[in-house]
Amino acid sequence: MKKREIFEKRKKFIQELLGDPLYKPMRLREIASLLNLKKPEKKDLYEILESLQQEGKAEIDSKGRYKLISQKKSRHGKPGRANSKTAGSEKASDIREGLFIGHPKGFGFVEIEGEEEDIFIPEEDTGTAVHHDRVKVLLKEGHKEGKRREGVITGILERGMSQVVGTYQSNRDYGFVISDNPKFSKDVFIPRKDSKGVRNGDKVVVSITDYGSKNKSPEGRVIENLGSCRAPGTDILAIVKSFGIPSEFPERVLNQAMRVPDHVLEADLDGRTDLRDIPMVTIDGEDAKDLDDAVSLSKENGIYHLGVHIADVSNYVQGGSALDREALKRGTSVYLADRVIPMLPERLSNGICSLNKGADRLTLSCLMDIDEQGKVVSHKIAETVICVDERMSYTDVKNILEDRDPEAKERYAALVPMFFLMKELSAILRSSRHSRGSIDFDFPESKITLNAAGRAVDVKPYEANVATRIIEDFMLLANETVAKEYCRGEYPFVYRTHENPDPEKVESLLTLIHNQGISVQKAKEEISPKEIQAILESIEGLPNEPLISRLALRTMKQARYTTECSGHFGLAAKYYCHFTSPIRRYPDLQIHRIIRDNLRGRLEREGKTEHYREILDEVARQSSVCERRADDAERESDKLKKAEYMSYHLGEEFEGIISGVTGFGLYVELPNTIEGLVHVNTMRDDYYSFDRDTYELRGDMTGKVYRLGQKLKVRAEDADPLMKTIDFVIVEDEI
Repeated sequence: MKKREIFEKRKKFIQELLGDPLYKPMRLREIASLLNLKKPEKKDLYEILESLQQEGKAEIDSKGRYKLISQKKSRHGKPGRANSKTAGSEKASDIREGLFIGHPKGFGFVEIEGEEEDIFIPEEDTGTAVHHDRVKVLLKEGHKEGKRREGVITGILERGMSQVVGTYQSNRDYGFVISDNPKFSKDVFIPRKDSKGVRNGDKVVVSITDYGSKNKSPEGRVIENLGSCRAPGTDILAIVKSFGIPSEFPERVLNQAMRVPDHVLEADLDGRTDLRDIPMVTIDGEDAKDLDDAVSLSKENGIYHLGVHIADVSNYVQGGSALDREALKRGTSVYLADRVIPMLPERLSNGICSLNKGADRLTLSCLMDIDEQGKVVSHKIAETVICVDERMSYTDVKNILEDRDPEAKERYAALVPMFFLMKELSAILRSSRHSRGSIDFDFPESKITLNAAGRAVDVKPYEANVATRIIEDFMLLANETVAKEYCRGEYPFVYRTHENPDPEKVESLLTLIHNQGISVQKAKEEISPKEIQAILESIEGLPNEPLISRLALRTMKQARYTTECSGHFGLAAKYYCHFTSPIRRYPDLQIHRIIRDNLRGRLEREGKTEHYREILDEVARQSSVCERRADDAERESDKLKKAEYMSYHLGEEFEGIISGVTGFGLYVELPNTIEGLVHVNTMRDDYYSFDRDTYELRGDMTGKVYRLGQKLKVRAEDADPLMKTIDFVIVEDEI
């Protein structure tokens, strides 16, 4: 008998074993023991089980146990059932068009623009739709009030993903790529001729050549090998590729960057205000290399003279140039766990555009006179040249102001009075913003430390301090001041807009707060920032503070870039823009050009006003899209490294608080910002029901209640860096 025939015969036997009613899911070694296999035969068993997985006939659970997949559930061949309606009987009113959002378990949802409720698509009704396709969906009959609408995908209008990033799994004559994006739930079949010789376990980029059918997997070809999934940095590179973030600069862009001078030219000083004799500093993190803001401060006769000096990147990146087009394409620098993907080439971002100590640099300065109540009584925006006196770190400034480092205090003795003046003004500005209703959601960011091999060895909260607050307060004021001048002048401009929250979401929030026993009132139909601020202050220190704070944050809309000056709800600011980071954000670079053209009289004289009006809507849209992409990639990068970190701490116990409650379990956040899920099926002491009105999980028999903000002791049960998931089990309630 040929080797292939023997393999297929054995595979059929194993498939029948897995399908036996008496069989219970087992691990590889348990199946081998059951069959009394010798060591060489275990390898054959592994290959058989792998083959059954690739064909969608078997699957492996989170415990490493193999089980058969019924034909109805098979990943690679979903036969599906006949639709209750044929195409000929569809009613136009039952057809919708929307965006398909996949789910790891095979089903999905269709989001319809303008409709708050999405449409549920059972696995057998997804057709060939994959994550982010634009689709036609037929609503099913018999929809009941209060139940989610269901539908059937009847057509693909536009494919959303032409490439997939994932892990290659080889077989004898072919391979499969399992997508890193769990929402793309279908494995991609790779013919041997299209595998580019990649090895088992390599991370690859695959171009989809055929989206398959109900009975056939999608098919593709490998177009890039990112390396072994175990190699340092491959995991983050896979995230970069999966989000389509440009990571290499085209040769033409690099050549243009090389032609930019590495020092300030004498000709560039014409018409600029010389501020090189003014004492000023940069204050940044220890590892920052692109320093785009410097600050200066003095006080006389009760008036603070604050200077916020921003790198004049627009002097070196001309509108419409190759450098500019690439910067707009990227939209923003992306800060991942192990790398920064800059918006501009390093020669600019870390060189001539970085406000390095002791080097003459071109800047746009916002010079503000501020009274002792924090009001800007006068200001001037000017093209300037500066020379930074010291490159300060947040840590050094914090230690000086808190009298924790006598050596630093002595080393920077000449600047110490200015630091204390900065602390004084910062407190005034913060108080002023608070008085008008600015909302402060104080959720710490994560600081993840990696070793030389790129492995996560520490995770802790990145805490704000007096020095970070100083820079934040000064940058916010400069952004507001610039936006106010250009909005009132009715110039074409790009603003940072944060719209009022949706009234229905606010009403839901207020109902929930009322159910928590907290009395709240709303003066008008739309809630004000000050009213949300008052709610947050009224619950400070209470057990349900985390619950209310998180839900209040979820009612907020996402900030975005627009050409309309409609204000910033969260900051309670009528005028706001992004002016202070042109090295890493395109909108800042764009408005610097507008400001320079205005200062030099070119807006009207050279007809540039109309030019900007024509291009700025697209600049705002592209910048918002790139910002979302960067945020999502950064979030995925952090989740991956947090899961990796916890994979080294399985079995250990931690104290945390419940940060989310759903019908399938509890999310628990640890003090180091790591969040994991307690699956409801691991809570074996009772059957639990989810109360949507109070966001609580209640025991049906014991009456035990789990709610947001509650403290728990948990044990790390499982962590999967590939899926970016962490599983906890409860050790102790109510600690």
